[in-house]
Amino acid sequence: MMINCVIIDDEPLAREGLANYVREVDFLHLTATCENPLELIKLLDQHQIDLIFLDIQMPKMNGIDFLKIVQNPPMVVITSAYPSYALESFQLNVLDYLLKPITFDRFFKSAHKAKDYHRLLTNSASPGQQKDVPDADYFFIKCGNKYEKIYFDDILYVQGMQNYVTIFTGKGKYITLLNLKSLEQNLDSRSFIRVHKSYMVSISKIEGIEGNEIFILNHRIPISRNYREQVIAQVVESKLWDKIKLS
Repeated sequence: MMINCVIIDDEPLAREGLANYVREVDFLHLTATCENPLELIKLLDQHQIDLIFLDIQMPKMNGIDFLKIVQNPPMVVITSAYPSYALESFQLNVLDYLLKPITFDRFFKSAHKAKDYHRLLTNSASPGQQKDVPDADYFFIKCGNKYEKIYFDDILYVQGMQNYVTIFTGKGKYITLLNLKSLEQNLDSRSFIRVHKSYMVSISKIEGIEGNEIFILNHRIPISRNYREQVIAQVVESKLWDKIKLS
């Protein structure tokens, strides 16, 4: 999966430095470099841009003004020498904030964050694409103005609420704009199971089943009649001790 990116910076040396970093990362493709955001507006109409490395202090239009004006921008990573803009930038939903001078190690971490989030967005937009095994042991979701890293192993269960899902983990719960069906298509079907039209659970976290409820820590998750047979077959019968002893 290639990520098409654009560098926007009025300083030629800064553009060239970032361009060299981009060339070192095999999943990044440098589509263009620009001296100001006005050049990017034209590019967005002509090319598929997935990621923008955006400076803030520039003539004609600064990076913050650009983010306030453009509708539905691609993923944005701020590259600035000024830490004072960080809060306002994250309020505008940027993916990351890199302070100049930018080391390759820090750039590489930011690129991987973009890769993980891009994968999640791409798979969520492709309902027919089923992934049996995740490519990584974590993913990112957007919670308000923050991007949260979620490890698959930390997930207890997921509750769907129309176009939102709440992901319950041992550390807390996270609400994001995503539907349950899209998330289900990107979870390992051997590790997670749908138990209700509004719930999915981690199979390994199930501590017990009684009646129409699943017990996970202090949580009770309902099992609907339509899913009960599948849940019992996949979760219980394959691990039932009496059957194991007889086999």
